[in-house]
Amino acid sequence: MIGNRITHRTADGVRVPGTWRHAFIRNGGHYFLTDLFVYADGLIDCWGLVTVEEFEEKLRTGWVATTFPEGGEASAHELADWKFSEPESWITPDLLVAEVRDTIDLLNGRPDSTGRCLAAVDVFLADRTEENRAAARAAFLAVPEIQRRYALGDMDSKDWPLRVLVAGPGGRTYLPFDGTVTQEDYDGALGYFEERARWRAERSTRVPADGPVTPHAPAVQLHHTYRTEPVADPGKIGLRHDYPAPITVADADYPSVARAYWALSVADPGARDAIAAAQTASAARTLAAEAPRREGWEHARTAVMTALLRAKYDQHPELAEVLLATDDATLIYDDMNSGFWGDNAGRGRNWSGRLLELVRSELHARRAGIPGA
Repeated sequence: MIGNRITHRTADGVRVPGTWRHAFIRNGGHYFLTDLFVYADGLIDCWGLVTVEEFEEKLRTGWVATTFPEGGEASAHELADWKFSEPESWITPDLLVAEVRDTIDLLNGRPDSTGRCLAAVDVFLADRTEENRAAARAAFLAVPEIQRRYALGDMDSKDWPLRVLVAGPGGRTYLPFDGTVTQEDYDGALGYFEERARWRAERSTRVPADGPVTPHAPAVQLHHTYRTEPVADPGKIGLRHDYPAPITVADADYPSVARAYWALSVADPGARDAIAAAQTASAARTLAAEAPRREGWEHARTAVMTALLRAKYDQHPELAEVLLATDDATLIYDDMNSGFWGDNAGRGRNWSGRLLELVRSELHARRAGIPGA
């Protein structure tokens, strides 16, 4: 159920992850197509937060509807109204509750019914006793029927190997049209799982062609500082845009990246000198805010900042070493005055951090002698 439908709610200042699916709410005899939200803390929002047990009661009373009468009136808010004609439902209350319980497990990083089934199958394959087969069969049948077909994630074989394996030679699957499982069928299912085990082992050792998906180094937080004079060993403070590391760009000198950025942002050349000469980055920002902005600045600002950062780390090799020492860490940049440049506890876009990572990558590439960097 989770897929790409990721959402959250905030409870007592804590972000509670969740997901959603479509559902019908029956209110006053009218059916409303709406969103059913499921959260990791076990609460379900079906026009009001309820527990799983309360959700089951909502299903029993028909507040959350899974069957629909011929001619019943329905609507999707502000989109359309219609009446049901020959309605056919693909889900039952039991299946919907099972889906919700599985979703809560997945949101909490626990195995859902499919995960528990596959774990039981692995136990049986390692020790093929009838007791273990019975446990695997029970776990398989505990998977909601509409999800069993995709338990193996194989769109070609579907769940055929699973249902044959847990039924065993001479047994019957849960699908009446399968007939009695033959020894040939069973051997085929065993072969499928042996090949699947080899494939899984190979996949676990594969490394993406161009490297890992996520950083291996811990994230680095670049907190606010108010340094006005350079120091001998600034450490990560030196990665801040307002750190006093003078740069020269297009034959103009600036005391720091921040003051260069604000000076270049204004349309009036006369104002640029005053901004560049401001005592602090904060003062430069204030002066820039009072002057007319360059036309199209909001579309050009990331390119300008990138150029300024390249200049800084080219002209200050000691700070380039500090940046390189962060390895592949995510750089989280605080900027209380900007949700664009700062991460700001996850509420901002962190463009400063992203561009520092870009320049760091260029430095790594140059050090490795990779052309084009």
